[in-house]
Amino acid sequence: MDDEVFMRVALDEAERAAKHGDVPVGAALVRDGDVIARACNEKEARRDPTAHAEILCLRAGAEAVGDWRLVGSTLYVTLEPCPMCAGALVGARVGEVVYGPQDPLAGAAYSLYNIVQDPRLNHSVSIRTGVLAEESARLLRSFFSDRR
Repeated sequence: MDDEVFMRVALDEAERAAKHGDVPVGAALVRDGDVIARACNEKEARRDPTAHAEILCLRAGAEAVGDWRLVGSTLYVTLEPCPMCAGALVGARVGEVVYGPQDPLAGAAYSLYNIVQDPRLNHSVSIRTGVLAEESARLLRSFFSDRR
């Protein structure tokens, strides 16, 4: 599998988020080499503090497979997941998370916390970082510089 191909799907979602005023984070859930769900941040669009790309993607993925257990799946996301999203990855039994840049302010898949690999929890998620990190970071920088 080509990580960059799947991360580009997530980047497309991130760009969609920016177009409707949400922080440009996108996600794609992959299982058996197929994208089974994709989503972008919709906190502003839905007025919902839980409408992060990862959460919406996991919900769509569970719907697609008919089970909340997403064993054997990989979530591609354009920014390191926050604590809420990291907890959801563990709860959904996702096998791996692949993300672009780390988030030193809210990252919970290595940077600030490492919830996804906390040995006290009942599941551990593999981590791969840095995939198209500069493209993701550039999109975030552009979004925030336009608002300042």
